[in-house]
Amino acid sequence: MEIHQLTPIYAVSPQINPEDLPDLAKAGFTTIINNRPCNEIPMSHQADAMKIAAEAAGLNFIVLPATHAMMNPSLAAQQKEVCMQSDGPVLAYCASGTRCTIIWAMMQAGDMDTCNIVNIAANHGYDLRMMRDQLNSLAGN
Repeated sequence: MEIHQLTPIYAVSPQINPEDLPDLAKAGFTTIINNRPCNEIPMSHQADAMKIAAEAAGLNFIVLPATHAMMNPSLAAQQKEVCMQSDGPVLAYCASGTRCTIIWAMMQAGDMDTCNIVNIAANHGYDLRMMRDQLNSLAGN
């Protein structure tokens, strides 16, 4: 597994496997957010199969599929609410972790300086420089 810990309570990852879920629970994660639409993945990794494996590992499993058309402040607000309600660290995953990082960036707009958001993402291999204006706009700057 390739986990990128963006903050102490929020990490992102490329696609995880059902057998990874017990290890994620042992690592301290309590909530897993699936940002990957089922039409992108084989049956073995679709939301229903992942939810069964997550719950067997004692994890809360949330499905918030993110396509480019769906990545907007509303989705970010939903994901932020899930994070706020989680009783521990959250791992969000998609194909590469990029969509999860973009959603995280939108969640942080207004609470964290845009340069800091972009730098944290870059330190984990996600280039969000193209989002500066959007993040500033979401922050009300």
